[in-house]
Amino acid sequence: MAKPSDQDPVRKGKKVRVDFRRNRGKRRRVTDVTDEAHQGEDYDVDAVREERVVAKGDLSRHRTIIVGDDQTDRNAELKSGTVLAMRGLYADVDDGARVWPCTVRRVLRTRRTDERNAVAVGDRVRFRLKEEQGGVVTEGVIEHVEPRTGQLRRRSGSRIHTIVANVDQAIVVTSAKDPRPKPNLIDRYLVAAHAGDITPIVCMNKCDLDKDGSGRAVLERYASLGYQTVATSAISGAGVDELRRMLTNRSSAVTGQSGVGKSSLLNAVDPALDLRVGEINEQIEKGRHTTTTATLIRLAQGGYVVDTPGIRSFDLSVVPREHYEGYFVEFVPLVAGCKFADCTHTHEVGCAVKAAVEHGEVLPQRYQSYVQMFEDPGRLE
Repeated sequence: MAKPSDQDPVRKGKKVRVDFRRNRGKRRRVTDVTDEAHQGEDYDVDAVREERVVAKGDLSRHRTIIVGDDQTDRNAELKSGTVLAMRGLYADVDDGARVWPCTVRRVLRTRRTDERNAVAVGDRVRFRLKEEQGGVVTEGVIEHVEPRTGQLRRRSGSRIHTIVANVDQAIVVTSAKDPRPKPNLIDRYLVAAHAGDITPIVCMNKCDLDKDGSGRAVLERYASLGYQTVATSAISGAGVDELRRMLTNRSSAVTGQSGVGKSSLLNAVDPALDLRVGEINEQIEKGRHTTTTATLIRLAQGGYVVDTPGIRSFDLSVVPREHYEGYFVEFVPLVAGCKFADCTHTHEVGCAVKAAVEHGEVLPQRYQSYVQMFEDPGRLE
């Protein structure tokens, strides 16, 4: 078949048949009976009953393409939106006018087999509306996911779980009591936030229960490292105004272990949200999962928050271990002084970080958290 000439005008969107790309050489003959026969009369020649020797260099097969069809014109049929929530096989996508339930195109799921979900809450996507019988449009299909900026990720089983995408900051919520604060878990959240290019903020909730000041001491530990911190109480209202200012006109992920009061705190920030809250199991000091799926929520004062499910453990193995030193902010000015360039700061001699711990320049609790994290990134907290 003749190919269209470059000089011949081709109508925009016209379908033409073209050769496949010629990227294969000629196939080598599997058996050459003549050469084998020349090796001697006693050579046992067992001719292959069937052998197909077909040249694959110049393919005769063709495929159909659309010539002159601009990618921009094809994308004009797609709508833009933001993923508000994932519900089973469907994603709730807000296009600014309404929320559409959308499935995810199979090719996207195929490309992201290393991720638990091909689409995450906060993703900016392009989707195509599906016309049902009778011309009624009820849902869409996500065709494309825009590149992500700030994202919070962890490992879930053998796959990567993107908790939220395209946020500016992560509010790492812990509680002064019921359940007690877990600094090691806070450190894991901080490393994940730094690795995902998100600004972390440490929030100590239930400060009204902090009778002995232990919660305040944990918060001051992170404030001394330069982290922005806030002490709050959803019951008394302490610190709620300050937290509201932090959230206004920003895109934030509110995350932390189960039972620390994330949903209660957001209800205090914006009472119109009316998020469901749960109770604490006093015997094990663990909260029940009242928030079961991450949801992107618009705040009345401006900005967005993602209320994420409580996580009792955080597998950090999605972040390379050799990067951890850069995410412990107090280590950064010290690593250049280590004797070995590949120092892991766990057992080596001449380690500047270990020396700083001995001299009281680095908190022993933070150093132990780093060592535990480095030796076992997937350890349950």
